Amino acid sequence: MKSTLHTTRLTLAEPLRISRSVMDARDAVWLSVEHGGARGHGEAVASVYYGLDADTLGRLLREAAVELGRFAEPESALAAARDGALLPHDTPPAVRAAVDSALLDLVGKRAGTPVHHLLGAQAPPAAATARTIGITSPVRAALRARCLADSGFTVIKIKGGSTDPADDLARVRAVREGAPHARLLLDPNGAWTTAEAQRLLPRFAELGVEAVEQPTAPGDPEALARLARTSPLPIVADEDAVGLDDARRLAGRVHGVNVKLAKCGGPHAALRIAEALAGSGTDLMLGCLTASSLGIAPAVHLADRARWIDLDGHLLLAHDPWQGIGGTDGTVRAADRAGLGVRRAEPGPAPEPAATTGTTTGTGTTTTGTPAPGIPGPSKETPHRAHVA
Repeated sequence: MKSTLHTTRLTLAEPLRISRSVMDARDAVWLSVEHGGARGHGEAVASVYYGLDADTLGRLLREAAVELGRFAEPESALAAARDGALLPHDTPPAVRAAVDSALLDLVGKRAGTPVHHLLGAQAPPAAATARTIGITSPVRAALRARCLADSGFTVIKIKGGSTDPADDLARVRAVREGAPHARLLLDPNGAWTTAEAQRLLPRFAELGVEAVEQPTAPGDPEALARLARTSPLPIVADEDAVGLDDARRLAGRVHGVNVKLAKCGGPHAALRIAEALAGSGTDLMLGCLTASSLGIAPAVHLADRARWIDLDGHLLLAHDPWQGIGGTDGTVRAADRAGLGVRRAEPGPAPEPAATTGTTTGTGTTTTGTPAPGIPGPSKETPHRAHVA
C-alpha cells in the first residue's frame, strides 16, 4: 500500500472562545492510503490540549504508513487496526483514528459498501447535531441562536465557564429566548469547582438546559461521579472520559460519556466504548474537534448509537475542503456511497504532494512532500489555540 500525507490549515469562520482559550484556526494532516487503484482518506487535527502539532502528527503518521506498508491487503491492515495490533500501544488516539478511518474508507470503496455497513449498521445514520455557540455576549448569542433555529437546528450547545457565572446564565437565557424550542446543551469545559457546579446546575435546569458536559475540572472522575448522583441535570463526562478504561470506570455513575474519535482512537474504539456502556444507564454522546467533513464523517457513520450528537466541527469552518455529510440544515447524514462517502469540495481528486520523497517498506511505499499547488502549506498552531470540544 502507498501512503501519502498532506498538511493544510483549517480556518474558522469566526474565532471560537471557550473557558480556556480562543481558537481561530487548526492544522489538519490528511492520510491517503492507496491500493489497487482505490484510495482511502483519514484526517488528524492538531491540538494544543492533546500536545499534538502538525509536525508531530506528520511524523507519527509517517511511522504508521511504514506499518501499513507491511500488509499486502488493506483488509488485513484494517483487521489489525480493529484489534489494536497495527500500531504501537503508545500511539496517540488521534493518529489511530486517522489510520482506522482511512482504512475503513479504502476497504469500503474496494467492497463497494459504505462504512456504516462495515460498522454494523444497515441504514445510513442521520441525526440532529448540536451547533456550538462560543462564549460571547448575550445579544450576539441570542441573534446566533435565532439564525440557527431558522436554519433548522433543533439542538444548540452553549460554551460556558466565563469568569463571572452570571455571564453564562445570561448567555443561556438569551439563547433560550432566541431559540425557544431548541434543545440546549451546556459545556463549561471543566471551568467550575464542585461547589460552583452544585450552585449553578439547578439554575441552568430552570432555564431548560438538557445536559451539561464536564462541569468540573478533569482529573478527578470520582468527584464528577459524586456530582452526577445529586445533579438535577444529566452530567456528561468529556475530558475525564478519554478511552475505554475511563468509560468502564464511569459506566452507570454519570449520565453520559462524550466519545470523540480523536480522543478514543477511532470508530472501532468508539464501538468498544458503546458496548461497555450498554445497559449501564450511561448514554453515549458523539462529539468532535474542529475538523473538516473528512474528519467528522467517520463519527457520522456511528450516529445511530448515540443519545446526543455534537458533530458540527466542519460547520465552524470558513471553508470546508471536503463535503458529503451535510449539517447546514441541522442534520448530519452518512452517505450511502462506498467508503466514508466524502469527496473534495473542489473538482478533481484528493491532493497529492507536488514533490515527494519515498521509502519502500515491505509491499508499500510511504511518501511525504510539499503541498499541492493552491493548498496552504504546513503551519504550526500558535500557543493560544487549544482543543475545542
